Amino acid sequence: MYLHPILAFIDMPILIGIVALGALLFGADKLPKLARSAGQAKKEFMLGQMEADEIAAKAREEARAKSEAAASAEAGTPPAEPKP
Repeated sequence: MYLHPILAFIDMPILIGIVALGALLFGADKLPKLARSAGQAKKEFMLGQMEADEIAAKAREEARAKSEAAASAEAGTPPAEPKP
């Protein structure tokens, strides 16, 4: 696993300082709302990414099937049955 060199300098005291600074800037009552919205944004991003991956896989499969059909048409053999 690759670890970015800048991330090697972030340890627990720095993380505590970042959270404390966030509490001072945004207020302690808004931090849970910010964390919740960040979590929801990540969830939506992951769902969108999975959907895009499924569409890309389907497009690759269709392109492969068209390519095989074209190759078999040139050779004069009947095309293979598509997989369900």
